[in-house]
Amino acid sequence: MARIWDEENKFQKMLDIEILACEAMSNLGKVPKKELRKIKSKAKFSVKRIETIEKKTRHDVIAFLHNIAEHVGPASRFVHQGLTSSDVLDTALSVMMKEAASILLDDLKKLKSELRKKANRYKYTIMAGRSHGVHAEPTTFGLKMALFFDEINRCIERIKAAKDIINVGKISGPVGTYSNVEPYVENYVCRKIGLKPANISTQVLQRDRHAEYMSHIAVVGATLEKIALEIRNLQKTELREVEEPFSKGQKGSSAMPHKRNPVMCERITGLARVLRANAMASMENVALWHERDISHSSVERIIIPDSTILLDYMLNDMIFIIKNMHVYPQNMRNNLAKTKGLIFSARILVELEKRGVERRKAYDIIQRCAMDTWEKNENFKTALWMDKDFMKVVKARELEMFFDLGYYTKHVDKIFKKVGI
Repeated sequence: MARIWDEENKFQKMLDIEILACEAMSNLGKVPKKELRKIKSKAKFSVKRIETIEKKTRHDVIAFLHNIAEHVGPASRFVHQGLTSSDVLDTALSVMMKEAASILLDDLKKLKSELRKKANRYKYTIMAGRSHGVHAEPTTFGLKMALFFDEINRCIERIKAAKDIINVGKISGPVGTYSNVEPYVENYVCRKIGLKPANISTQVLQRDRHAEYMSHIAVVGATLEKIALEIRNLQKTELREVEEPFSKGQKGSSAMPHKRNPVMCERITGLARVLRANAMASMENVALWHERDISHSSVERIIIPDSTILLDYMLNDMIFIIKNMHVYPQNMRNNLAKTKGLIFSARILVELEKRGVERRKAYDIIQRCAMDTWEKNENFKTALWMDKDFMKVVKARELEMFFDLGYYTKHVDKIFKKVGI
């Protein structure tokens, strides 16, 4: 990913665009074939030389063109003819952003594969489902992984959309009117370099495209944060149902040798904030003065490489975590038992309703028994057994049936089928 944003790659993309523009103008009879051959055979650049020239010109594209001219000679008068800097910069940037999106898509597909494996492995591994951090009803760890798998599928679609929205170039001159360059040149260059020509542009491609691209990256980052946060919560000492990988020789704390901290997940959580901040900065770039100002440029030189590199890094971290994380099914069972059967309350409420008890009354009966369980630290099943109102409508042999964990996994296969695992 870093190589995409290397200065060498950027200037090579710019040179490719300049040469293609010369080819197009040669096809129109505006660049002699002989001169075109000289340009194609001699055109090259040196990043160090460009940097030296730029100290004087204080303009990177002019420095780039001067350096090319040093190699090409008199034929360089045809290079950049009729173009403006952003014709080259924005078109090159689109190509690089597409390349970056392709890498992110590969990462996401690898993460999706690891989540599929974990979902299938722990498909029926029972654990407590929690709402507000409190035990709710039983679920399975496989369903958690299936949920993340499904969301990563949507992330893949988001990055595809990001790649598509930025799949445009422009070679339309100083304010987008093709005053000194024919539309044919734009069509030719974009087709050759793998982009679509923009329907309309000013001096620049419109920055709503870049903002959408960056927003999709930020949403993918938020999903990674969501997964990381779940692992962090499940790794708490009081739960210890899941743990991120802890390598041999790794240290958790300078003061406490026993610590195994979820540092990778915490890092992903923190970096997701940077992606969101960068997305906000990209939205600030949408509104420019008239046909263009340069306020967006300095921002983009930071946020676009940083966000694509960061997301690539975060995705590879998450792939490693999911592939190598520790899962403790017995701890999940132990934690499930901590509320002494209260997790079955919703199912039992439904059973009373089936037997003709008005819902409000049924709720009061179940809640009364549940509060006794909380406050007296007794078993929920015992509290129900001792409640006369409850036992009036429930047969003794039915009570055990209400505490069957299989009740909560009966539709797991259907869910997995819907998700496409």
